[in-house]
Amino acid sequence: MSRRFALLTALLLLCAVAVDAKGSRKGDAVHRVMTCNIRITGLPADEKEGIRWDDRKKTMVECIRKYHPDIIMMQEVIYDSYAYCKKEFSDYFPFGFEGPEMDKYTEGYHFIGKNVIFFSRDRYEFVSAGCYWLSETPEIGGSISWGTNRARHCNWVRIRDKRTGKEMRLLDLHLDHKVQEAKENQAKVVVREAAQYGDDFPQILCGDFNSKKHSPQVRHFIDNGWHDAYDDLHDGKEFGYTAHGFKGDNRPYKPTQGRIDYIMTRGKAKALSCEVLKDRPKGIYPSDHYFMLAEIEVGK
Repeated sequence: MSRRFALLTALLLLCAVAVDAKGSRKGDAVHRVMTCNIRITGLPADEKEGIRWDDRKKTMVECIRKYHPDIIMMQEVIYDSYAYCKKEFSDYFPFGFEGPEMDKYTEGYHFIGKNVIFFSRDRYEFVSAGCYWLSETPEIGGSISWGTNRARHCNWVRIRDKRTGKEMRLLDLHLDHKVQEAKENQAKVVVREAAQYGDDFPQILCGDFNSKKHSPQVRHFIDNGWHDAYDDLHDGKEFGYTAHGFKGDNRPYKPTQGRIDYIMTRGKAKALSCEVLKDRPKGIYPSDHYFMLAEIEVGK
């Protein structure tokens, strides 16, 4: 190899990783985001080997850590699972468990399962955060409207990427699981609140919608500038169940049911990939839901 050719090759390699004026490298604008309904703990129906929280909590951590996410948005987090996740994900900043005093009930499935957001302490700087309730009085903690089975809320965090300086907003929610009127109106609350940010401002939303993609509540997001990452990248192909009830692919599929977990983007946030994860280490599912992973480019 000639000395001139070697020098040219070195220069090309240097350019390939060159830092721009804002300090970002190629790929630095991409964020790995996971949504994980980890299933509320302490349910009598779960007192079976391999399903109990104590049987699957290490599997849950393994299934998340495997993908090295920058951001993890969880649903159905309560007292014991929150304490465990904070310990196991201590390199992430947790937000969203405030307000347990809003719980009307203190045991059983009536718990208000929190939607907790974890983001990398190394990668992001905290800017601001908040919580509002999916009701006619969103500023009132624990408030219930439209016949919803239990109080529902949306947690949000605004963060700054230390690599690029770009800011983004993360939203985590869980819609009602039974009442159609509640689902539709809860979606409207979230869409209306998020719309106060500029059309270009990057927002990433994760959650369990308890709704198929053609439902009015999901369509309301799409019709107001949100993009369903999985649907966009898989040409509208139906995945099937993401809530599999610990049965995985053995749960019989019904055409009237399907994916109910979502990763959505709005503004300058574009999904480059989005997959449903079927991990089952040693035959144990981490939850009764499959987790989802998306790579999202922000700010371009």
